[in-house]
Amino acid sequence: MRESWLQFFALAVIVGALAVPALAATVVYVSHTESNDIYVYQLNRQTGELTLVETVPIPGVVKAGMSTPLAISPDKRFLYVATRGEPQAVMTFAIEAKSGKLKHVGSGPLADSMPFISTDRTGRYLFAASYPGHKFTVSPIGKDGIVGATQQVFPNHTNAHSIMPDKQNRFVLVATLGNDLFNVFKFDAKTGKLEPHAPPSVSVKAKTGPRHFVFHPNGKLVYLLGELDATVHVFDWDAAKGELKEKQSVSGLPPGTTGRIAAADLHITPDGKFLYASERTSNTLACFKVAPADGTLSLIEIIPTETQPRAFSIDSSGRYLFLAGQRSHRMSSYKIESTGKLTKLKDYAMGKAPIWIEIVDLPK
Repeated sequence: MRESWLQFFALAVIVGALAVPALAATVVYVSHTESNDIYVYQLNRQTGELTLVETVPIPGVVKAGMSTPLAISPDKRFLYVATRGEPQAVMTFAIEAKSGKLKHVGSGPLADSMPFISTDRTGRYLFAASYPGHKFTVSPIGKDGIVGATQQVFPNHTNAHSIMPDKQNRFVLVATLGNDLFNVFKFDAKTGKLEPHAPPSVSVKAKTGPRHFVFHPNGKLVYLLGELDATVHVFDWDAAKGELKEKQSVSGLPPGTTGRIAAADLHITPDGKFLYASERTSNTLACFKVAPADGTLSLIEIIPTETQPRAFSIDSSGRYLFLAGQRSHRMSSYKIESTGKLTKLKDYAMGKAPIWIEIVDLPK
């Protein structure tokens, strides 16, 4: 009787193990604008430890001091990197499904120097924003992942700095730093065509300098970071109508900060509980709590970080944050505590001028 019970228990354990899918490998990609390469790390999701898998050169010429933005296809098969030398191009790397290793498979043209790229939710179109060219563009992506010739160019958008679709893939938002506008465009996912919405934009406070933005996981809120004043603007987002309504602005600057301000990046945890924003002059990271009722922000703390923290990212579990110092040539890892505060785990030596971080859970 006891032997039969043990056999049944063992079988139950085996069946249960088979029924629970194993966690996919998590890979962290970091691009460098001066050493012109990408570091590929595998993340231990239990400890937050990173193991270097490979270093991959970026083909082409990257102009010193310019960013090399990254984007991941929705199916996680391809990584895109924009090079900002001559000629301007977007490189496609195939992602090896088990290890996350990269293989360069081709390149496509870009219409200008692009500090920000993203794809639509289907992965069929690439959006790119050009700060120096005052424009943004749409390009088709082939089934092989290679980006085709630009199909739409929108000029006269002063210092366009970021562009992304909403979660329903019906609208595309564009932050233009030079004219303090947050722009809304209607998007046809079948043709890849954009057209201005009505109203076409909302204004933020003068000399805010809209730079990067993120959607709340619930799809009902958008957070916009001003580069020139380190203010985070909170918007209600009506996904049905394509309408933005600002309801809060909160500073991410340390008390007593003077002189030039250069906020850089912002990200929200996957559960929508905490938001973080970096500022490059004070070399700090502001940590905010997100109110569950309405998405408004309250400051938790502002911590010192790497020198010139231009890029950071949060893993899909919401447990770890990785931040790169463009001038310290290092990356710091942090554990995100239940309070939203950060506990530093480790420093990693990087290539020259780490500038962009993408984290991917590889599909099984």
